[in-house]
Amino acid sequence: MKMIVGLGNIGPQYNQTRHNTGFMVVEQFAQKADIQFTNRKMEAKIGTGQVNGEKVMLVEPTTFMNESGRAVGKLMHFYKLDIHDLIIVHDDMDLPLGRIRIRPKGSAGGHNGIKSIIAALGTDQFDRIKVGIQHPQKSTVVNYVLGKFNEEQRAIFNVAADHAVAALFDWVDGATVPDLMNQYN
Repeated sequence: MKMIVGLGNIGPQYNQTRHNTGFMVVEQFAQKADIQFTNRKMEAKIGTGQVNGEKVMLVEPTTFMNESGRAVGKLMHFYKLDIHDLIIVHDDMDLPLGRIRIRPKGSAGGHNGIKSIIAALGTDQFDRIKVGIQHPQKSTVVNYVLGKFNEEQRAIFNVAADHAVAALFDWVDGATVPDLMNQYN
């Protein structure tokens, strides 16, 4: 089974904010794969289904972003998943808006959700798709990541989200991370 985790914050006040980029991408994947989020357990919303014969679990932690590792760690342990069956989708301020970057491992890079997952799993050796939201020019980081895209930014983000979803389908189908990096980075 493959586990795809989107990072974000729960609650209507966070819907469609830059920091919820991971949720938005995973929800778009769910729609295209016809997977419904039907369960709530282990501090997460979960949807399961089949994609080209592969069982897939979609996860949105119901903790706040900075505690995402609790849900991911519990699910990885409960389902006895290998680290190579996990991919995380999250926002990245250090990438320009509209860019995605796929990585097989790495540090948290200042992202507290990733930091929490690394701590919970005891490793940084998991795949991830970073979706660029751009660094704020004038506003503080907190206000920026918790803000929403304007219309022009949203159009650019939508293209990046489409690429991220395509990369997720390829990942589920067995594409290697180096191949995904060559195609999408």
